[in-house]
Amino acid sequence: QVQLVESGGGLVQPGGSLRLSCVAAGSIVSINGMGWYRQAPGNQRELVATVSSSGRTNYADSVKGRFTISRDNTKNTVDLQMNSLKPEDTAVYYCNANVVYSNGRATATINIWGQGTQVTVSS
Repeated sequence: QVQLVESGGGLVQPGGSLRLSCVAAGSIVSINGMGWYRQAPGNQRELVATVSSSGRTNYADSVKGRFTISRDNTKNTVDLQMNSLKPEDTAVYYCNANVVYSNGRATATINIWGQGTQVTVSS
């Protein structure tokens, strides 16, 4: 049906930058909100940033001014540019999207997650 595929994680030194990308694929009619979440070992999954279909953004206080979320509605993608990375940003990052899809006979809405990509900030 529909899936999210993430890319761009890795190991970076403190103060460095990474860019995460996520593409939605399948029988997509439209996409509502999209976002990035993260989960560090022993912690609950937490919101990093979201962007609505109209481009309105929302950020966790811990990443404001350092991270930028953007989306391309023509390509069904959402990116997360992460600058001035800190060790506490280390986590598995998950893409999320609320997708309207078609099964050929009707449309339905589903909230889906990517498989996750590891971001490690360490010297």
